[in-house]
Amino acid sequence: MPFSSANAPADLRVGPLDGVLDEVERALRTQLDRGSLVRKRRTVGAPSDRGTWVRVERRCFDKIGSQGWNGTECAALLEGVSKPQWHRGAAWRQPGDAVMWRADETDLLPSAPVGSSVLAVEPALSDDWWQAFNTSLDALAEQHTRRVATPDTMVITQSRVAAAIHRFLPGGVDATVKRWLPAHADLNWANVTGPEFFLFDWEDWGVAPQGLDAASLWGNSLAVPALAERVRRERSKDLESRDGKLMILFVCAKILVPDAYPEDPRLEPARHVAAQVAADLERG
Repeated sequence: MPFSSANAPADLRVGPLDGVLDEVERALRTQLDRGSLVRKRRTVGAPSDRGTWVRVERRCFDKIGSQGWNGTECAALLEGVSKPQWHRGAAWRQPGDAVMWRADETDLLPSAPVGSSVLAVEPALSDDWWQAFNTSLDALAEQHTRRVATPDTMVITQSRVAAAIHRFLPGGVDATVKRWLPAHADLNWANVTGPEFFLFDWEDWGVAPQGLDAASLWGNSLAVPALAERVRRERSKDLESRDGKLMILFVCAKILVPDAYPEDPRLEPARHVAAQVAADLERG
């Protein structure tokens, strides 16, 4: 029977994926090491017999948008950013199915991811790692693109930013973003490698408020105060700007959701910093 992606699970961490992987192998003319398959909610990945990495994503039509979803391919043009080299890709849709599938083949990562997206223990990162991190983020901010970032697969807009920030600034403080710069838009500890720094998973990159990436990594470091402070120090030029402060509140709003896990160690530091930053912005 021909493969139908309608039969594949919506959460790719569970259920059979043989049909999807068969389609990928045919499209890219390679064989995947299925025994090493890494499964996430909407992506899977595996090494190939060419010594490369193949990442497969499932995305519903309403999450694709006008810019498309070829972020990894478009990121191949970025200069000065430490990332895996892109080789080729393929995309398809089965008739009658309201989702798209995409496979991208890139170089293997030089090191393992630093950890899960949110860290609970401080990683051993060298000064060289932090220098490469800063060099890449600085270079990324200097690129030119018409792509708009889609953190959490949602296009980032001024209205979305303002709605999040006004939770902390109900008095009507201006939440207008002044500088929009290229950003990775999903910067967390699972998307960077160590001990050698590489930044990967580029599907959501595009222009975003200055400081989004720095604030995102800071927010994912709050369970380790020394690490969060290191991120703030390394990216102070972003996070101390007015737009950067808005992004700190934007990230805090995502952490401090009403249904947040009550034992999340980031909650209290996020409340504390959000109050400080909000007071600072209100003072002008």
